[in-house]
Amino acid sequence: MTVERTELSPGYSIARLLRGGWQLAGGHGDIEQPRAIADMRAFLDAGVTTFDCADIYTGVEAMIGEFRATLSAEDRARLQVHTKFVPDWSDLPRVDFDYVERIIDRSLLRLKAERLDLVQFHWWNYAVPGQVETAMHLRELQLRGKIHNIGGTNFDTPSTAAMIEAGVPLVSMQVQYSLLDRRPAGLLAGLAADSGLRFLCYGTVAGGFLSSRWLGKPAPAEPLANRSLVKYRLIIEEFGGWDAFQALLRLLDGIARKHGVSLTAVATRWVLDQPHVAGAIVGARYAEHLPDNLAIFGFTLDEEDRAAIDALLVSCPGPLGDTYTLERDRDGPHGRIMKYDLNKE
Repeated sequence: MTVERTELSPGYSIARLLRGGWQLAGGHGDIEQPRAIADMRAFLDAGVTTFDCADIYTGVEAMIGEFRATLSAEDRARLQVHTKFVPDWSDLPRVDFDYVERIIDRSLLRLKAERLDLVQFHWWNYAVPGQVETAMHLRELQLRGKIHNIGGTNFDTPSTAAMIEAGVPLVSMQVQYSLLDRRPAGLLAGLAADSGLRFLCYGTVAGGFLSSRWLGKPAPAEPLANRSLVKYRLIIEEFGGWDAFQALLRLLDGIARKHGVSLTAVATRWVLDQPHVAGAIVGARYAEHLPDNLAIFGFTLDEEDRAAIDALLVSCPGPLGDTYTLERDRDGPHGRIMKYDLNKE
């Protein structure tokens, strides 16, 4: 199975399936670090050459750095690592160039890299000024050769436009995008059409909810097993509730059986087929689900499939508003589960 690729910026080609690193950061069960590092090889060998991580994913940059150190020069050249720059909520008033450079240098050290392939910037609180200035500090580090590409993470449309208008060469925006959450298809898609911005999408299978495991099952009882399930259970409620979710699963299961793939593969394929989407980030601790993930490149959704999905989605608009707006309300159910100060040493 050949992994599709796309050019994210001139001369910079990535796999359209990205190996996500959030599940390696804890909160999803114990991690066998030697196994996780060894299994990274399976992704690289399969053509999944692009890994996603973050400065705030505890220990993950260092794990990928250990993996990078085991590679030949040829394989290191094939591997792309996308990280993030996420200053803590409490630090936002104090972010200056020295702060930005210190965090970027730390990521370079952890990843054992001479240059970061893509740095995806996030700013927790729009009420604190400095977002555009901080993005321009990243631009200065790009000009100094420490960063190859600059992207964003979870910015709404006006904030993304402000950075682009200031001269920050954003190539991508990492967004939550799935059949359950189609907010990026709204205002942000219009900006992407005008600017060439591409989407790197997480949550495409809603933390595992978009799978046959949940087909025909009752809603899970509290407390849920991990923070990912809590997050996406809230999204299911925004989508229309458990009954609407089950209707979606039944439809996807029929399409999956028709093509001989998993329900999860259908959900991921749908996201990859949306305008402006460069890639889907699939979280993985180990490589046991890799063959199923690769199946998304072995089939095509036909007109009948797309029409059936569209017909169901009309009655289930999902979360409304601009990208990541619900999550920015710290007093709301989505904001209350977030962790805002994870970038401490």
